Amino acid sequence: MLTWLRELSEWIWQDRLWFPAGLGWANLKDRDGQVFAKGRDLWVIFPIAVCFLIVRQIFERTVAVQLASLLRVREKPRVRAAPNTTLESYFCNASKFPSQSSVEELTKQSACSVRQVQRWFRRRRNQELPSQIKKFREACWRFTFYFLAFIAGLGALIDKPWFYDMEEMWNGFPTLPLLPSQYWYYMIELGFYISLLFSVATDVKRKDFKEQIVHHVATILLISFSWLVNYIRAGTLIMLVHDASDYLLESAKMFNYAGWRKTCNYIFILFAAVFILTRLVILPFWIIHTTWVYPLTLYPPFFGFYFFNGLLFVLQCLHIFWAGLILRMAVKFLPGNDIVEDERSDREETESDEEDDDHEKREKTKNGFVQNGNGHTVLNNNHHHHSKME
Repeated sequence: MLTWLRELSEWIWQDRLWFPAGLGWANLKDRDGQVFAKGRDLWVIFPIAVCFLIVRQIFERTVAVQLASLLRVREKPRVRAAPNTTLESYFCNASKFPSQSSVEELTKQSACSVRQVQRWFRRRRNQELPSQIKKFREACWRFTFYFLAFIAGLGALIDKPWFYDMEEMWNGFPTLPLLPSQYWYYMIELGFYISLLFSVATDVKRKDFKEQIVHHVATILLISFSWLVNYIRAGTLIMLVHDASDYLLESAKMFNYAGWRKTCNYIFILFAAVFILTRLVILPFWIIHTTWVYPLTLYPPFFGFYFFNGLLFVLQCLHIFWAGLILRMAVKFLPGNDIVEDERSDREETESDEEDDDHEKREKTKNGFVQNGNGHTVLNNNHHHHSKME
């Protein structure tokens, strides 16, 4: 078994897969005072991730709570659903959004009217939503990291030639010496993304939850792979491009939770502009162009070349997906709209929603449609709502 695993490892990590012809792992051995990236260095990201989780808990319970109090973040009053064993069992085991036929069946089992059943499910769903304080604390933590990471990354790259001439990222490849700033930039970024995967079960969940998981995994694979094969110059540029806009979005969320609507909107406009510029212009037309087109003028294509650019392509597809959401949210800035809504989240349902639904259903019934065989108006409980920058 061990022999088979050793042979498999040797086949996976053979030079011809990950390097251009004539180059390989032997070129990345330390010599003449020069240090190169090594796979064993990546083990340090796991204790760093644990440290991030610990620091996050302390930060959210101290700094974030104090900042929330300073900005007067307030919880919205929520009416709790009255205890009801029948409805609770259906909510937990069947569906949070019962169909019309299920509502009618539940009215018989619970001795409640249709209106009461609908109101109970609405209030019960609201109880599942994260509090304003929780969302503010999470946004505050992410803002702090992304902002500091962007400043640190910019400081580490501002004096490097490949920051201005991206073809320089391949000058001397793969024997590119590792700088201390690059080492810590990589380890801290990887540790943070690993910590996000660890905390995904308790973080606020949004409609793009699956896309976020794919993004985190693709980012971890991309950063790790670029470290292993010494694509470090490209990797640092990619991380900087991602950090450039993330802290703006998190700060916009923070001000939104605090009720500073205009400040939130202005920051969101800035975020949208930076996101479009960095993710849809700089990344594909500068960085990806330099990792996809320029290397072919130096080396024949190899598997590592396709693997690295394939991961970049996955990230770029996600950027296009999120850009669509951002543009939909930007519509909210048209005259008459003064609140930005996050297309990724569900907003809290209110009693006024029920009144609007009832008015709509009465209008439809008055016009002679949307009725079932028993003469009852069909009630749609499966619609979804959007929230404000949640």
